Amino acid sequence: MSSPFDVARFAAGVATLSLGRPLTLTAVTDSTNDDALAAARAGAPHGALFVTEEQRRGRGRRGNAWHAAPGEALLFSLVLRPAIPLERASSLALVAGLAVRAAVARGLTLAGITTRAEVKWPNDVLVGDKKVAGVLVESHVRGDTLGAVVVGVGLNVGRLSLPEEVAVHASSLLLLGATVPREELLVEILKELDVRLRGLGSKQIPWSSLAEELRAFDALQGKRVRVGTLEGTAVGVDAFGNLELLDAARVTHKVTSGHVTLCPS
Repeated sequence: MSSPFDVARFAAGVATLSLGRPLTLTAVTDSTNDDALAAARAGAPHGALFVTEEQRRGRGRRGNAWHAAPGEALLFSLVLRPAIPLERASSLALVAGLAVRAAVARGLTLAGITTRAEVKWPNDVLVGDKKVAGVLVESHVRGDTLGAVVVGVGLNVGRLSLPEEVAVHASSLLLLGATVPREELLVEILKELDVRLRGLGSKQIPWSSLAEELRAFDALQGKRVRVGTLEGTAVGVDAFGNLELLDAARVTHKVTSGHVTLCPS
């Protein structure tokens, strides 16, 4: 098991940020997203953070289980009350994914590792072709207003203990050769997320700035994929966070959600 999460070290890193306070740290919980959602309903402020060493019922999108050995992953959920247009809310998972990707890339670079970190629509961070992190965003919408949003992240940092069918598709920073303290990773993710949230809510900063970043680190760009009954070539992500698929008839489809699988080459 890795070292216990160091609250003092983390607090020093987020002292000047709007995210990461107040911090609730638990040894074990069912789900940090459930904890954060309950706190948001009770009025938790923007930036409230929930970190745990172990999740009994951690989940990803579509109800998939998230596997993580105690103390070996960075598991957290963040309450956000972003001042952004409702039409940009669907982009939050990708924005969070870009923030996690940037933090992972920094850790790899510091370790001298040149393998690219990329974002796989709609919520995964890959290094090479293996998943190192997942993002789950759950939100409350009241009429035309975006209420509280909870961003949950599971990032494989240390040793992995995974079912065989999962292990072939997953990795961790340690397995890739990077040893990064979880506190440093979390501070870096929050810094990167804060910058992108400000851009998402600014009328002066167009979506195109984030779209350019997505294009630069899009793990699906140019690959043949299947989402449900649709099959085609992934050609990018539009201004609302939809995946664009070009089918055999040269028709572009906009996919709002779904599970992506790569087609055999």
